Amino acid sequence: MSSNFRPTGDTTRLRQHFGVNLPNDMHWPEETWPVDLAPVIRRAEGAPGSRELFLGQFGLLPFWAKDPTQAKRTFNARAETADEKSAFRDAWRRGQRCLIPADWVYEPCYETGRPVRWRVARADGAPMTIAGLWSRWWTAHGAEVLSFAMLTVSAEGHQVMQRFQKPEDDRRMVVVLDDSQQDAWLDCPPDQMKAMLQPCPADWLIAEEAPMVARQRA
Repeated sequence: MSSNFRPTGDTTRLRQHFGVNLPNDMHWPEETWPVDLAPVIRRAEGAPGSRELFLGQFGLLPFWAKDPTQAKRTFNARAETADEKSAFRDAWRRGQRCLIPADWVYEPCYETGRPVRWRVARADGAPMTIAGLWSRWWTAHGAEVLSFAMLTVSAEGHQVMQRFQKPEDDRRMVVVLDDSQQDAWLDCPPDQMKAMLQPCPADWLIAEEAPMVARQRA
């Protein structure tokens, strides 16, 4: 499960790789965990073909969520079952797809017998384009909250990603899209979404140890 990542926050990289501009007043933690905020990209509402960057809570909040802490259980969505699970099916059926720009994701490696945090990034240095779902939720006071989840697939047999997670757990990995797939994902009809959600080639990724440091919030 990918519960920790570093969002892409460089203005130039966001413009070059995602075609969006970063508002001056948008801020988020350097490292994102569930319930934290991070930049996310979706189709601009009312402007077909355009993209917009929004600040979303990591962990998708379905309309029926009682409070924002629901996000601690809904930051990853299994591609195989997201259209059926109550937390994700409304966003799936509405086609609320998004791109999550990440410099890298963090995963625990247990090969030494204890969890060691590793960093997984694109081998070519480009930001990762992670496929996701987004949703809209309202607080008891009527304030809008936008949220998102990363879509995951099986990592069994993947030369890089199968090294992570607890030994007894399923091997999972986020869906990393090629830059050329960004528009295809944002515009994909709901009945064709699963076909796009596949493990990326192992040679796209590199991994290295990245010990935990104290969290810093913006």
